[in-house]
Amino acid sequence: MPGIDSKDIRKIIVACDAGMGSSVMLAGQLRRQLKGQGIEVAHTPVNSIPSDADVVVCHAGLADRARKTAPGTVIVPFQIFIGDPAVTALVTTIKNGGTVNA
Repeated sequence: MPGIDSKDIRKIIVACDAGMGSSVMLAGQLRRQLKGQGIEVAHTPVNSIPSDADVVVCHAGLADRARKTAPGTVIVPFQIFIGDPAVTALVTTIKNGGTVNA
């Protein structure tokens, strides 16, 4: 599985089934938490993940589709949209330094 050093992350994509609703909420939360880190956070449908994404955050049920759409990109799957430990760990690693693993 690929990993990426937190200092190399410039773009995080929050992907969901249609690219609306829940992904917009989570993208906004990540933008606030990562403010000042120099990281763009955007949301898209899982089938439209841009090729310049460094990390993709998506619901665990969409992780296989995200891996097919963005092969070689770190995928961070989560179970719940607000307060999921995987998303919290991603933010903590970016702020404190370290490697984000798929």
